[in-house]
Amino acid sequence: MYNSKITGLGYYVPDNVVTNEDLSKMMDTNDAWIQERTGIKERRWIQEGSEDTSAVMGAKASRIAIERAGLTPKDIDFIVFATLSPDYYFPGCGVQIQEMLEMRTVGAVDIRNQCSGFVYAMSVADQFIKTGMYKNILVIGSEFHSGGLDKTTRGRGVSVIFGDGAGAAVLSRTEDNTKGILSSHLHSEGKHAEELTVLAPSIRHWVPKILEENDENDESYFPYMNGTFVFKHAVVRFSEAIVEGLKTNNLQAADINMLIPHQANLRISQFVQKKFKLTDDQVFNNIQKYGNTTAASVIIALTEAWEKGKIKDNDLVVLAAFGSGFTWGSVIMRW
Repeated sequence: MYNSKITGLGYYVPDNVVTNEDLSKMMDTNDAWIQERTGIKERRWIQEGSEDTSAVMGAKASRIAIERAGLTPKDIDFIVFATLSPDYYFPGCGVQIQEMLEMRTVGAVDIRNQCSGFVYAMSVADQFIKTGMYKNILVIGSEFHSGGLDKTTRGRGVSVIFGDGAGAAVLSRTEDNTKGILSSHLHSEGKHAEELTVLAPSIRHWVPKILEENDENDESYFPYMNGTFVFKHAVVRFSEAIVEGLKTNNLQAADINMLIPHQANLRISQFVQKKFKLTDDQVFNNIQKYGNTTAASVIIALTEAWEKGKIKDNDLVVLAAFGSGFTWGSVIMRW
């Protein structure tokens, strides 16, 4: 059995910074209200007229990750792309990456697991490498939220949270079973699917029906979140996923050198940090700058933590996420 390890990391966020003060000019909100509930100070939103899309941002992050891995796009054997905001309803963004980076005709798969998308994507890539099927896999998380948010007072509970951005990792084969991904753990609970969702458009609410309606006031086209309900489940499932990963590898919370939680809400991260008695040096958060970038949040945070020198050789790194579905999971790795 082979093992898989990260050999290259990269991220990209749009230049356009949107502060809480900027949002207060669009809707009835203010900086104190947003920071108290989410911890977010600013986020990045793609400007109108920009070339950026989920696929384009993913390609930009991927080029950085591939170069840092010491590879070229021709060396990539497979693509796993996680997003809830693809450029098209179909096909998925993975095939666009194959074309944008002028790769060989490698396979591409898209992961639609929202906030836990990157954790799921890493698990999928890890299994392909462990079985010996592929040697170098490009794993991407990218989101273009700003184009689909209700930027009025009606939608402020959701729209103040989300930002745009992308991150990418190259996962490569290694024969050293003491390094790389030690285990991954995935879960779902579909009975809560409509607690965090976009109900339409969908196959049940498709183009002819949309065209017939005056949909300007149809809230189903915008993200809906039962915030308190989601929060209560998130803090439980985050903890469960981390404990499961540690137990599988006979580790303790004290062994964690760096926890990278999905950047959903700073209050969730702080709750988990306190529960596991981790110091500020053991947890990395950047939601203050970027908001919740859903499938991109874990990989952007992981890349930033590594760039800042907070992750070193032989460190135990834990990735954990929870989100719509509900889906949640963790990845335990030795750097």
